[in-house]
Amino acid sequence: MTLPATPAATASQPSWAGEFLLLSALWGASFLFMRLGAAEFGPLPTAGLRVALATLFLWPILVQRGEWPALRRHWRPVLLAGLVNSAIPFVLFAWAVMRIATGLTSILNATVPLFGALVAWAWLGDRIGRLRWLGLGLGFLGVALLAWRAPASAGVQSGHTGWAIAACLLASTCYAVAASYARRHLAGIPPLASATGSLLGAALGLALPTLLFWPAQMPGPRAWAAIVAIAVLCTGIAYILYFRLIAHAGPSRALAVTFLAPAFAVAYGAAFLGEAVTPWMLGCGAVIVCGTMLSTGLVGPRGAQAR
Repeated sequence: MTLPATPAATASQPSWAGEFLLLSALWGASFLFMRLGAAEFGPLPTAGLRVALATLFLWPILVQRGEWPALRRHWRPVLLAGLVNSAIPFVLFAWAVMRIATGLTSILNATVPLFGALVAWAWLGDRIGRLRWLGLGLGFLGVALLAWRAPASAGVQSGHTGWAIAACLLASTCYAVAASYARRHLAGIPPLASATGSLLGAALGLALPTLLFWPAQMPGPRAWAAIVAIAVLCTGIAYILYFRLIAHAGPSRALAVTFLAPAFAVAYGAAFLGEAVTPWMLGCGAVIVCGTMLSTGLVGPRGAQAR
């Protein structure tokens, strides 16, 4: 999930490395938990419960840190951001993991910076140099090659692989649009207030669909445990780690979590779901990551660094 960044602090100690790995592991696990939850709850209730429980987890922290007044002053744009940044993409990914491998969905999620660069260029007028255009082309080439021979997930609904890939890319586009929206409309709002408020907006937006699509048979303990895990660990605690990482290591290193999380997701899918890890999938994933690093300015001449 893409969140508005705070001003970076210079990394003065290597303590952020552990938080970096932990955050990557948590966000990588979100695809596994989505699959386990959606298998019994369905996509809409899975997403609705995720944002509702995450809101309940973050709300006391928001109040304790004294950021509630900021949310109250800016509640309209923050709640609206939640629909694009959380509600829609969470539903799309929960639907997609029922049709393609969780590792594949995580690799497609790594395209968020690609779409982010395009949206910022079209909407905010960000400049894209030749090297970054090359990275965009390379990244989308990797997506096309991956979609060409995309592996389905064992033991889930067959067919609709192309639609599932499209859902992942649409979800990534939503994250990109939300990031540019945050730069324009949420600047100056404390990050925790933005995160908690956007989750609240998503919870309100998904409340009725969650009730309408609630499963006829009550899900079992494993599905409930997966929902709690994705809400508390992969959303609530992960947000706090993300803010700490931005403060300790800077936004560029925080963005790099997007590149490492798929490695954990692929490993989880292989270990717990028996998903196949093909050389083609890994190779395409590497192409996407390389293209994304070029398009965001994380590699290349110093003047090309992303802003």
